[in-house]
Amino acid sequence: MDVGMMMIFSSYGWEGCSDGQVWEEELRLARIAADSGFDCLWSAEHHFNDYSFVPDNLALMTHLAAQHPNIDVGTAAVILPWHDPLRVAENAAVLDLLSKGRLRLGFGRGLARREFAAFRLSMDESRERFDEAAPMIIKALETGFIEGDGKHYKQPRVEIRPRPQRSFDGRIYAVASSEDSVNSAAKLGAHMVMFADRPWEMRLPVIERGRELHRQYHGTDKPQPLVMLTEFCVCGTNLAEAEEEARKYQGKFVESNFYHYEFLGEHFRTVKGYDSYQQKAEIARQSGFEGAVKGFMQAASWGTPDKILRGLEERRRLLGEFELNISFRFGGTPFEVSERGLKLFAKEVLPVLKSWGPTKAAKAAE
Repeated sequence: MDVGMMMIFSSYGWEGCSDGQVWEEELRLARIAADSGFDCLWSAEHHFNDYSFVPDNLALMTHLAAQHPNIDVGTAAVILPWHDPLRVAENAAVLDLLSKGRLRLGFGRGLARREFAAFRLSMDESRERFDEAAPMIIKALETGFIEGDGKHYKQPRVEIRPRPQRSFDGRIYAVASSEDSVNSAAKLGAHMVMFADRPWEMRLPVIERGRELHRQYHGTDKPQPLVMLTEFCVCGTNLAEAEEEARKYQGKFVESNFYHYEFLGEHFRTVKGYDSYQQKAEIARQSGFEGAVKGFMQAASWGTPDKILRGLEERRRLLGEFELNISFRFGGTPFEVSERGLKLFAKEVLPVLKSWGPTKAAKAAE
């Protein structure tokens, strides 16, 4: 199994935590992960708020690629509606050149109304902008030339310099939570990126639909595994203490999601292309905060290494093969707890995961 570490760069939930401290702690964890056998360092892109602040994750990954030459680097994700596709293609080509092919390039369309407002963009356009920009960038990185004549991006044909050195086949990822996003990811031939925010049984139909669409569009099951699951882990030696920590810190992360994405608001009902998030908002209103935390804890990993492994084994039986991308710092988790969890996971969980071979989803095997 391919296992990465996710970096969020958040101060939500920490008292008196400066932006500099946030970045210092995440970069310290990155070094531990790089030295402990993880396959990739990943980072979100977010702006302006305590929830997360990584305004340029390609620049961050350029730094990390230089610091840690034996691990891949990935974006989960570059939010395409907020960028010029030409600049994304250029910056990705530079990073891939400098890292000697270690970049995994992930795209997303964005979800937070407050971030779109600051960029003076309408969320109603996010799907159209994503679906125009992503193929332009992928084609540019394959051919060395970018061009476009869509509604949003009138791009004259121009050469990318430095020229892309390697194919990105198998190295393209796309955040895919809604059915529209799953369809877009399948068209791109991208790995689907999903986040642990609800029981995985609820995700299974969408994952299977993504696999079906991928086969329809490309006539193959590659790239494999087709889905990367990003989650939020608390790992400790004492089960009861780890459960208490998970309820506290995963709960605070759920709270930060409610705040940043305004899930208790009504705006998803009227924003084009966000129907699935309106459904999530309705569930949140019906189940309340405690119900949301309970669902989150059912999806995410927490506890002793043995409990975490048993949970991941069950998830693999349900969903089939997947990549894993884990955050250890979120929701006010003290650095010593994040560091302890990362090191314990690397010592006792990671070697077992990396010994696992391919499998099939339980439903597919019936």
